[in-house]
Amino acid sequence: MKLFKCTHCGQLLYFENSQCERCHFPLGFETTQQELLPLVAQPDGAFQLYAAPAPTTYRYCQNHADAYCNWLVPTDSPMPFCTACTLNRTIPNLGNPEHHLRWQRLETAKRRLVYTLLRLKLPVVSKATDPEHGLAFDFMSDPEAGDRILTGHDNGLITINIAEADDIEREMARKAMAETYRTLLGHFRHEVGHYYWDRLIDNSPYLDEYRQLFGDERQDYAEALKTHYANGPRPDWSQHYISAYASSHPWEDWAETWAHYLHILDTLQTAHAFQLDVNPLGADDEQHLRATFSEDPFEVPDFGRIMAHWLPLTFAMNSLNRSMGQPDSYPFIIRPEVVSKMAFIHRVCREELKN
Repeated sequence: MKLFKCTHCGQLLYFENSQCERCHFPLGFETTQQELLPLVAQPDGAFQLYAAPAPTTYRYCQNHADAYCNWLVPTDSPMPFCTACTLNRTIPNLGNPEHHLRWQRLETAKRRLVYTLLRLKLPVVSKATDPEHGLAFDFMSDPEAGDRILTGHDNGLITINIAEADDIEREMARKAMAETYRTLLGHFRHEVGHYYWDRLIDNSPYLDEYRQLFGDERQDYAEALKTHYANGPRPDWSQHYISAYASSHPWEDWAETWAHYLHILDTLQTAHAFQLDVNPLGADDEQHLRATFSEDPFEVPDFGRIMAHWLPLTFAMNSLNRSMGQPDSYPFIIRPEVVSKMAFIHRVCREELKN
């Protein structure tokens, strides 16, 4: 993600800030400009953007108080919710304090997801607007009796068990599933990958190339997952897939690869925003561990250039984490076959920019 700066006092801001810590101006994220901007309160309770020439006024999203949503809605909009919150179909029972806290964490991760989707200029449309092709989220808790809620995707409806917002429960699930990585933002990126497979690949000119790279998605999905959980991944999965789970079915390979593509873009944009320069002492040129992050990855057409920066950055990130006694922030090895899959995703997304 890029850095944000208060245009009133120059203070650097976090994406989640609702107030500038220096000048104390209220802040709001304006989706058209994709900027976090200081606000000037109006007598009627609305806000104007600080120093903006246009007279447009805004209000905070209706979830501002309950979910700390700092996104803005034009006052003339009939919708009470922002672009991100209009995607919600079901939220947890806020009468339960623990559910309320988990929902706030889910919304924080979701807003970061939606920022990236907007930056990629991908369609972000709620099912309330487009029931057939739209996107929606159900944030649900396990019932007191009966089957537990499973996180997953079904025709644009993404269900996330709010237990994933609890660090202990998520870590227990990670260990039970023998995963190397499991985060809230990772869940969002994976599940929305299924949605964009439907939007970008299915019945499109890209479908044949997709099948060449990822496999034929027409094979029985339920049976493939059953086999995966019963027998484990194929022994050589690490040579062909980004994760063991990606080897279970071509749809899961796409979703896992898509999630990592978003990991890479967002993290490299942050490195670019900080103007990082990775130049490890003693590294030989043939190790390819030096990089200057002078390009916004969202503007780079050649995915090879993006990957050339990713290895030095992850080597540095993982080294810093180990110095803090933390596990590697990116515990994956990206093989050439996976790079080809990501390059395909990058090309598809860039083609969408032209449409």
